Amino acid sequence: MEKIRFEHLTKKFGEVVAVDDLNLTVYDKELIVLLGPSGCGKTTTLRLIAGLEFPTGGRVIMNGEDITCVHPKDRKMSMVFQSYALYPHMTAFDNIAFPLKIKKLHLNEIQKKVREVAELLNIEDLLHRKPKELSGGERQRVALGRAIVKEPEVFLMDEPLSNLDAKLRAFLRGELKSLQKKLGTTTIYVTHDQVEAMSMADRIAVMDRGELQQVSPPDELYHNPATSFVAGFIGTPPMNLIDCSFIEKNGRAFLDAGEFTIDVSDLEGTLRTTATGSELMLGVRPEDILILQGKAKENGDFIASIYTIEPLGLEVIATVRKGDKLLRIRVPGDFRASIGEEVGVSINKQKVHMFDAKTSKRCNAA
Repeated sequence: MEKIRFEHLTKKFGEVVAVDDLNLTVYDKELIVLLGPSGCGKTTTLRLIAGLEFPTGGRVIMNGEDITCVHPKDRKMSMVFQSYALYPHMTAFDNIAFPLKIKKLHLNEIQKKVREVAELLNIEDLLHRKPKELSGGERQRVALGRAIVKEPEVFLMDEPLSNLDAKLRAFLRGELKSLQKKLGTTTIYVTHDQVEAMSMADRIAVMDRGELQQVSPPDELYHNPATSFVAGFIGTPPMNLIDCSFIEKNGRAFLDAGEFTIDVSDLEGTLRTTATGSELMLGVRPEDILILQGKAKENGDFIASIYTIEPLGLEVIATVRKGDKLLRIRVPGDFRASIGEEVGVSINKQKVHMFDAKTSKRCNAA
């Protein structure tokens, strides 16, 4: 069921277009992530939802009602900020209780609600402490508690984990997702961290320069990126993207990347009907490339040299170089090679992605 809808939402700051004609539906009880690099418009979009900014054009619809010009306090939303935004002179209890005191609830009811939220977040023993006496993770839990205690219809979260160390961030990702499902509260979550987005979201809305690039579940986003931007932004390491040209030779179709060519005859029909010209961009995931060593290297699509090796325990990320082209490849953890060693490179033709260089849109179904 629809919870929030953006209709042609646009926000300009002078000549700068921060959000450009955004159309997006957020469903009840889902956790949707707005993902993109700094400056892509995701935080501005969140502020437009919260009422902290007013749009230059378009509307925000919630529960079927236009709330575009509704005051923030009347929007039935709670926002969790990157900086926690806790009152330093108040204890954790008072920080959580603050929204309830504003509503002038009875003291007994306030204490009951704060205790319930504290138990939910496992911070019962921290309620007497002030923010300076708490760790980053504990402060974030208090900030979450203040948002939860209001019992909003929508949570808005602006990079709430970005100030934490990597280990704690990974732990709290799971905690946040579990908490959101337990509460069943519609959540709009902003981050620039694609690992965070992939691990938490029901759906991800990828933005770039104010424009919505794609909205899909994480798995769909990874395996079927709609644009070359999405392809290069999603994945660790990201997809390899190489400029190339579509050529025909001896009745076969090839992608010519300058330093090497790849036979794509099986996809010739799709390319002819969806590409706007002969200039394309080849995309291939690191796990869809094979390194061949020794005599087997001659069986690859081309010969390249080892450029860098990044051991990561269970796997190794090897970068090979062919002329001025670099390809990152995911290989098993026991892979061994020397820098400069010549190896064969074999690309899984069934897993390649191709994008129109002019429009950046996907032009084949991999």
